[in-house]
Amino acid sequence: MPAPNPILPPHLPESAPFTPAQRAWLNGFFEALVSEAKPEAPPATEEEHHAWHDPALGMDERMSLAKDRPIALRMMAAMAQLDCGACGYLCKTYAEAIAFGHEKSLSRCVPGGGLTARKLKELISAAGALPVVSDVPREKPEAVKLAPARFLSSSRLNAVGSEKDTRMVCIGLEGSGLTYQTGDSLGVKPVNDPELVAALLKCLKANGREEVEAGGRKMSLWNALLCECEIVQPGRETMEWFLQEAGSDEERTVLARWMEEVPPEGAPAQPHLIDLLERFPVDADRVQGLLAKLNPLRPRLYSISSSPLAFPNEIHLTIAMVRYEMAGRARKGVASTYLGERARPGDTLQVTVRATPHFRLPADDGKPVIMIGPGTGIAPFRGFLQERLARGARGPHWLFFGDQHESTDFLYKSELEAWVRGGLLTRLDTAFSRDQAAKRYVQHRMLERGAELWKWLQEDASLYVCGDARRMAKDVDAALHAIAREHGGLSAGEAKQYLLKLAREKRYCKDIY
Repeated sequence: MPAPNPILPPHLPESAPFTPAQRAWLNGFFEALVSEAKPEAPPATEEEHHAWHDPALGMDERMSLAKDRPIALRMMAAMAQLDCGACGYLCKTYAEAIAFGHEKSLSRCVPGGGLTARKLKELISAAGALPVVSDVPREKPEAVKLAPARFLSSSRLNAVGSEKDTRMVCIGLEGSGLTYQTGDSLGVKPVNDPELVAALLKCLKANGREEVEAGGRKMSLWNALLCECEIVQPGRETMEWFLQEAGSDEERTVLARWMEEVPPEGAPAQPHLIDLLERFPVDADRVQGLLAKLNPLRPRLYSISSSPLAFPNEIHLTIAMVRYEMAGRARKGVASTYLGERARPGDTLQVTVRATPHFRLPADDGKPVIMIGPGTGIAPFRGFLQERLARGARGPHWLFFGDQHESTDFLYKSELEAWVRGGLLTRLDTAFSRDQAAKRYVQHRMLERGAELWKWLQEDASLYVCGDARRMAKDVDAALHAIAREHGGLSAGEAKQYLLKLAREKRYCKDIY
């Protein structure tokens, strides 16, 4: 028998970019090569426990737990950890699809949003070229199952003079077959802005009647751009297509630098599709090729602002209208302006309910509940309070709410104050950031009420946070650490472990985006 080949490693390192099952098979393969024996398929193994697969953990905490793991698992840790299916995968299979070269889009994780996309890009940049493992079974994304629902109304919540435009959107469920629980989210597949579609057609020198294929079906170019394709933010695969189709070295240089977020002078760091088409025209012969590289138009997720006990046949959403100017052009949010401005009463929407089992009220109606939700983060807590009222809950409720100005931005003010007067809402602490010289936010109110907050936590309160992940959720978490140190007498390490324990007990729950 020949001597073992010293060049071949006896075992792949843990850092190799493979799942445990793949690594076990490859180790067997190498050992078989050494011994000239035929490798056998690995036996079925129990699913590996992933400590970071917990939506209550913040991005930094998840990445820390996964820091020494293979690239696919670090990518998994960057996901929202909800296994919601909005991306067409689960968190683990989406990460593996990217790591093994089967999936190009980094923006499929809807609840993770830009935070996840940026972290994935950072991981890829740090890793260099990802391995393309063509013989690993490819997980195909599954289509999200949508149901028809009826648009009922959109009403503005901000008073005249506000810099913001926040809407309460009501959607009827009769005939949809959908049900929901308090704390769930609703996915709404939007329709793109017709004005933007018209601008894109002008760039393409097309009239919109051209027959194309999108979503596996033949249709007009107008309908493809309006209903089937993401036409605002291009994905990585779209950018790569423009790079491949570039007509000169100069264009390729500009596009390559743009992909590295080094934009041309006067251009946005992250271009929209129209920015690309205006700079790099696409003729009629290449339109189908471009469409094939656009991401499909996917549902947008919104926290539900109602309880089925109060509104069994309706879902309410709290939506901030997204409008801004970038590089001299007015821009609009795709779904927010669709639901807030363009949809009309009686229109049929395509929707899906996403269950959020990690964000549920305690089963015991006597338990205290603390809710922290500035701006549109108030959404699920309006539903929570409706639910607890309908159930006759005896437990105390404490809400922290904040926005810009009390006179114009106190969302659901009349409802909240009525619940205070009626005794349902035990405490209501507000922070209106621009009503005084020094800006004050919900975390400042928490620190001011730190002794009582700590007392509630010691009395088995469940604490919920909803809203912006990048700033607010981090600031709230820091305030909780400070409260645990000051009023609980804990060290920094003990405070961290205490909050992790609350999260594991489902008493520190986050719905952040």
